Amino acid sequence: MATHSDTHHEEFHYHAPGLQHQFEDMKQQEESVSIGMWAFLVQEIMFFGGLFTAYLVFRSRFPLAFAEASNHLNAFWGGLNTLVLIVSSLTMALAVFYAQKGNRNMQVIMIVLTMIFGTAFLGVKAIEYTDKYNTGLIPVTGWNKKVKESDVQHAGEPAKGSEGAFVLPLIETKAEASAAADDHEKPYINPNGEFQWNSGRHVFDYAIEKEKSGKAYLTAAERVGYFSNGEFDPNKYRDKIRIFYFIYFVMTGLHALHMVVGLGLMSWLLWAAFRGSFSGEYFAPVEMSGLYWHFVDIVWIFLFPLLYLLGRHFLAGGAH
Repeated sequence: MATHSDTHHEEFHYHAPGLQHQFEDMKQQEESVSIGMWAFLVQEIMFFGGLFTAYLVFRSRFPLAFAEASNHLNAFWGGLNTLVLIVSSLTMALAVFYAQKGNRNMQVIMIVLTMIFGTAFLGVKAIEYTDKYNTGLIPVTGWNKKVKESDVQHAGEPAKGSEGAFVLPLIETKAEASAAADDHEKPYINPNGEFQWNSGRHVFDYAIEKEKSGKAYLTAAERVGYFSNGEFDPNKYRDKIRIFYFIYFVMTGLHALHMVVGLGLMSWLLWAAFRGSFSGEYFAPVEMSGLYWHFVDIVWIFLFPLLYLLGRHFLAGGAH
């Protein structure tokens, strides 16, 4: 007859901290988690790859309009955000390192610093988006700041665009371009909150001057897309610039959304690290969250030059 001790006698098995019941050991768990994260990141690469492809297609067709719009972005803010994310990648990598070492205090400090840098990045994007809202550069009708003509006290009256948006006259000569470059107090009138472009056509005029000297600057699509009846059409040019800002807001907006998700992950990691959940035997959540954070940073490393820097050579060449 089996005794109580015999029926309940079981061999003791050591379970590493954090080992889930469906895995045999930590090595199997770590390999499974790693494969799952890399599969997710590959899907994210394909997702952003489609957006980059759309950008490249339109930029190759309308490089002058895209350069015009890109030159209007604030490269300082874009560069600052690039620096912020590079440093945040360092602090994230150090968070993984200290998790492997089992140093709870340094884990917490590094995760907090990563969250601070991530929040700073979103703050800078908020500044940029607010500027676009205030200047009528959000490419969705009704989403820009609405200002009636009667609300603005200024001398002179801007011309009215074909779609009802009030826009300033486009620059016709290099002398006018130089004079307009010194005029930073142009009135903003946009009663319907439509997309408008008040920053001239400096890049286009520069390209036309170069073409007169025998250099080909306009693509076949541009020779059709910027002109009506053989004459430059400012509304068509504005519409191509509008395409740039559609792509700009979609790509940077989705990237910012990924940053928000990353900050959510960091919040959970901070709570778990504060409780001392991670050690040299169990640090996979920190490492996988770090992979995601680094991926988001790398996406921005590509976005920054494509959106902010390409076309800056026109400025160096005297277009503005």
